[in-house]
Amino acid sequence: MLVFEAKLEGTNEQYQSLDEAIRTARFVRNACLRYWMDNRNIGRYDLSAYCAVLAADENFPWVAKLNSMARQASAERAWSAIARFFDNCKKSKPGNIGYPRFRKEQTHGSVEYKTSGWKLSDDRRYITFGDGFKAGTFKLWGTRDLHFYQVKQFKRVRVVRRADGYYAQFCIDQDRVEKREPTGKTIG
Repeated sequence: MLVFEAKLEGTNEQYQSLDEAIRTARFVRNACLRYWMDNRNIGRYDLSAYCAVLAADENFPWVAKLNSMARQASAERAWSAIARFFDNCKKSKPGNIGYPRFRKEQTHGSVEYKTSGWKLSDDRRYITFGDGFKAGTFKLWGTRDLHFYQVKQFKRVRVVRRADGYYAQFCIDQDRVEKREPTGKTIG
């Protein structure tokens, strides 16, 4: 897998829509974590099913705006924190074992879309987010040319908020092969 990053250029209204999507993804992750704390004998697939329950809940109408695969990615993040905690317990790691924590409002955050909820333009210079938040089309500023890869190779897109702006990280299914011939001369 390769990860390429590009800065997103848009308007303030579009950035506010991305902020709402990031807050919603954080809410889903925290809700899944709370659901696990209340029901300790649940698994990974129960958390994915709980995302659909959250979207259908009338108390949280904004959750349904987020793409279903983005909700599932947030549940996967919660489950990875839970699995890391259990692995540390099994290994008898000394010190802080890493009990899963709730995420708070910070200057950074991210929302991850799997294969739906986003679309690249034909020239790979623009990305459009098509979930319920209606963020729209952003221009991509980066040093990597994305047009070398097929659309099927893009597995995930993560939108990251940092202090200096918003970035899109593309996870591309490509094996990196470096061909080197051993010289047979060992140094050091």
